[in-house]
Amino acid sequence: MSHPVSAERDALGTATFHATSRSDLTWTLGYVHAQERFFEMDLLRRRAAGELAELFGDVALPADRTARAHRMRARLRASISTLPVEQREEIERYADGVNAGLGDLAVRPFPYLLTRTTPTPWRSEDVLLVVAAMAFSLNDAENKRELAFSRLHAALPESAYRFLVATGGEWDAPIEGDALPLPDPPTAQELDLRALDPALLKPADTSPGKIPGSNSFAVAGELANGAALIANDMHLDLRVPSLWFRARFVYTDAQGRTVDVTGATLPGTPAMIVGSNGHVAWGFTNSYIDTVDWVRVERDPSDPKRYRSATGWEPLPEVVETLHVRGGADETLRIEETRWGPILGEDADGTPLSLAWTAQVPGAFNLDLQRLEGARDISEALAIARASGLPPQNFVVADREGRIGWTIAGRIPKRLGDYDPSLPANWSLPATGWDGWLDEGSYPHVEAPASKRLWTANQRIVDAAGLALLGDGGYDLGARARQIRDDLRAKERFTPADLLAIQLDDRALFLQRWKDLLQGELDHAAPSPENETLRAALAGWDGHASIDSVAYRLVRAWRNEVVDRTLDGFAAAVRRRFPDFALPKMPQAEHAVWRLVTERPAHLLPPAHPDWSDLLLSCAHIAAGKLDAQPGGLAARTWGERNTARIAHPLSRALPGFLARRLDMPADPLPGDSNMPRVQAPDFGASERFAVAPGDEANGYFMMPGGQSGHPLSPYYGSGHADWVRGTPTPFLPGPARHVLNFMPR
Repeated sequence: MSHPVSAERDALGTATFHATSRSDLTWTLGYVHAQERFFEMDLLRRRAAGELAELFGDVALPADRTARAHRMRARLRASISTLPVEQREEIERYADGVNAGLGDLAVRPFPYLLTRTTPTPWRSEDVLLVVAAMAFSLNDAENKRELAFSRLHAALPESAYRFLVATGGEWDAPIEGDALPLPDPPTAQELDLRALDPALLKPADTSPGKIPGSNSFAVAGELANGAALIANDMHLDLRVPSLWFRARFVYTDAQGRTVDVTGATLPGTPAMIVGSNGHVAWGFTNSYIDTVDWVRVERDPSDPKRYRSATGWEPLPEVVETLHVRGGADETLRIEETRWGPILGEDADGTPLSLAWTAQVPGAFNLDLQRLEGARDISEALAIARASGLPPQNFVVADREGRIGWTIAGRIPKRLGDYDPSLPANWSLPATGWDGWLDEGSYPHVEAPASKRLWTANQRIVDAAGLALLGDGGYDLGARARQIRDDLRAKERFTPADLLAIQLDDRALFLQRWKDLLQGELDHAAPSPENETLRAALAGWDGHASIDSVAYRLVRAWRNEVVDRTLDGFAAAVRRRFPDFALPKMPQAEHAVWRLVTERPAHLLPPAHPDWSDLLLSCAHIAAGKLDAQPGGLAARTWGERNTARIAHPLSRALPGFLARRLDMPADPLPGDSNMPRVQAPDFGASERFAVAPGDEANGYFMMPGGQSGHPLSPYYGSGHADWVRGTPTPFLPGPARHVLNFMPR
């Protein structure tokens, strides 16, 4: 180190670093991250590299096979050398700090004691592997969705395919443009589901489920007493300890300016991921732009070890990877690599498919995000975001002068040629495929919108022209975004408390029309004990995903049954050609299903039902029957019983119950659900919640589930979790120092 550094801890364990240079701070941050979170950092790098079986044995082999096929460790080790010198040095400084912190522990982190393993040192490429692990979480690295699309497209009429996979509809809530029109359903001449063999029906859960994403929204200073206000809650799998590590950095930059930035870091990397530096504050949501394409691979008939590219026949090399298995024999994985990516799939007609994924391309990841710590206004911040190497995200930023902005942060592939990127394509044709990265000047962006409001919730953000540029990687239904947008439009003045109220909004606006539809069916149905039970349960509807609501749980379960049964009619038609076909997750399919259950075309009714009312009521009886069969009957089936927290430590499942309870967070009933601002499932939801105005951090808040420390005997294990459960604002800035760790140069 060049100069002394101090690391202070407040009552929650939030770390404040005071340093003369960013370089010294980076080393110290690595040291503290390692002492608090090394095991969790280790899991992230191993997940991306496909090395979990080295810790957990053959139970982790399926995950390792999937990840190792991308050969991330080899790719990112090579990428390190292409980074600017200052970023390579920053990575090395951080890795040195991590290894020093790990080495200074008197006892290795407790998970290694439980698993009887020894941690291995941190390497430079591990920093980028942690970033890649987030790409695995936020992207469909196996591209299962588009693989299923190729079978849908091959087996259904074009009209039916386009109707099912449409990008939008009436729930759309883009920042730019209007809702997209839903294509018309196929005619009876094109597709008649009534003629199908009912044995082809195999209803499966096609509800969106977990949508790795987030909410982020902002209001201009004219609506917030000067500085703009921004809120962010990133929705991810919840665990103990939390994914994020709260911190404040105070240091002097290369221009001699004092940088003072507070927010959340990601252990394993040296950057502040989200936060505020007094001039700008920023947050992220998963963009769901299209970053993965399937490429059809034509092998040479005379030599299967060659394939056709745009320049002719090329060798098809085979790479051998060894998966090391704790307590078992090593496993060999053979991967054929094309210039576009590894061969990982097969098209509907049997053609091999190579996977092109931005995360595999050199230059996909860098440390440019770290420059946000010194950004002074939204224009500078937006430019930094566009140059940053991270899984492509919606980037929302607010500045002290009252301006707000949005763009895509991360690399965007530049596509050439007339092909549909949602289906496998032939890139051996000239000028077809990806041609490097999209120029940063071509990125869609919004600065200082006339509405003075911005909102992102994993929905389509841009208009039709922007969609053609960014593609559709599985945008979430716009119901959540629309509710946030309308909440923002309902007020003309905002404080952080107003933004928290939006983050905690658990009104069931999305399900209201489904409740009304069920009520209408019951009103016209013949009297029966089953129908009377349903009517009684619906009488308790309060319009919220509240923990004591039986009606919400019933309507939700019924809607899912209807969606699954309706979509399975189309899947059954595909199974005539592909017997094992299952529909992928399609959040936008709500538009198609709602049109069918309201317009009720007879030819698109799944077989085994005489009419649509029969389908709707039978689904209601099935949903209610499943709930009623449990102890206490339907009246005891509250939403809180279903939505009880299971926020667990990675090792707790392998321990006896009394020990697991010491590692896991309390089993609190939680309000909220998927298609509303307060996204909540038992082990999924807001991995943090904050709102802040840059320059007024003292009045902001930052809540986090879990806690700062990864050690169950630490006072910071679970610190602040109760505030997150209750929705009680925890101050954005760290409190007074309770402990100080000083680092001195040798």
